[in-house]
Amino acid sequence: MSDTKVRLTQMVTSAGCAAKIFPHILSEALKDIEWKTNENVLVGFEGKDDAGVYRINDELALIQTTDFFTPVVDDPYVFGQIAAANALSDVYAMGGIPLSALNIVAFPQKEDLGILKDILRGGSDKINESGAVIIGGHSIDISNIVYGMAVTGSVHPDYIKGNNSSRPGDVLILTKALGTGILNNSVKFGNPESGVYDKLISSMTRLNRNASDAMVKAGANACTDVTGFGLAGHSMQMAKASNVVFKFFMNNLPVLEGAVKGIGDNLLTRGDKSNREYTKEFIFSEGKVDSIKEHLAYDPQTSGGLLISVPEENSDLLMNLLHEGGDETAVIAGEVLNSDGKYKPGSVIFDYK
Repeated sequence: MSDTKVRLTQMVTSAGCAAKIFPHILSEALKDIEWKTNENVLVGFEGKDDAGVYRINDELALIQTTDFFTPVVDDPYVFGQIAAANALSDVYAMGGIPLSALNIVAFPQKEDLGILKDILRGGSDKINESGAVIIGGHSIDISNIVYGMAVTGSVHPDYIKGNNSSRPGDVLILTKALGTGILNNSVKFGNPESGVYDKLISSMTRLNRNASDAMVKAGANACTDVTGFGLAGHSMQMAKASNVVFKFFMNNLPVLEGAVKGIGDNLLTRGDKSNREYTKEFIFSEGKVDSIKEHLAYDPQTSGGLLISVPEENSDLLMNLLHEGGDETAVIAGEVLNSDGKYKPGSVIFDYK
C-alpha cells in the first residue's frame, strides 16, 4: 500500500455514483440527437438500459459498458476494487459474462504515484476475480481523481436480461441492501464505526456474479442494477421500458447498518434531491410515508445490487440460489402490476402498508 496520509474523499467534491450528472439534466443533453442504429444493435439508447448489446452472430452478442467515478473511500486499493466491481455490474445485470476491460484513469500526477498504483492494483484484483482480463486503458492528468473501466462481456442474443421485459405477475427481488450513498458521505464527512464501515465495503466490493448466475438459472425475465439513480430511478426506467407498474413493499427493503443513523445526521447526497426530481411524475405512495425508507429509495448507490423481475413460480428458486451463493441480503422487494386507469406505465408505487 502507498505510504500516504492523503484522504482521497477530501480531494473531490462528490463521491462515487452520487457524482453523476443529474438524470434530468443528462436526459436533456441526450435528446434531439440522431443516435443511428442498425439491425445488429440489440440494446441501444431506447430504454436507458444498463449497457449496449451488439450482435456478432446468431449465438454471440457483445455487451459493452463503461463506468467511472470519484473516490468513495480513502483507501486507494479498496477504491479500485469498488470501481471495478461497479463497472462489471452492468454486464452481470444483462445476464452476461465479462470478457475484457480497459482502465479509465484521471489522476493528478504531482501526487504520490503509489496511490495510483494501489488504485490500479485494486481494480486488477477485482477483474481477476471476475475471470475477465484488463487489456489496456487511458489516463489523463487533472486535479480530480477518477477511476473506472470500460467492460466488454458476452451473452447469447436470445438470453439477454434487459430492462424492457418485466411482466405483470413477476416478483421483484433486490440483491443488495440500500444506503451506500449515505454511508459514503459518512466516510467523507464523519467517522463511521468499524463494523458499519466493514459491511459497507463488503457490499460495494462484492461482485454481482452470483446474482447474475442465479437469475439466469431461475429464468428471470428482466433485470437492472441499482446505482446512481437509486432504486426509484432505475426501477422507473425498467417499469417504463417494460410498459408495466412496479410496487415496492417499503418495509421489506434491506438496509445497510448505519444508513438510518446517517439519514438522521443529514448525510444525504445531492443525488437524493436530483433522483426525486427525475422520478417525480412516476412515484406514488400508498399508506403513511416513512421518510427513512423514502430517502433510501432515492439514495444513489455505488456498486449496488441487482433488481430482478422473475416469474412468481420461480421466485423461491431464485431466492434459494441467491442465499446459497452468498447474497445474504437479497429479499423479495415488490411485485409487477399491469398499468390501469390509476397508474400509468412506468409508475412506481411505494407501499408503506
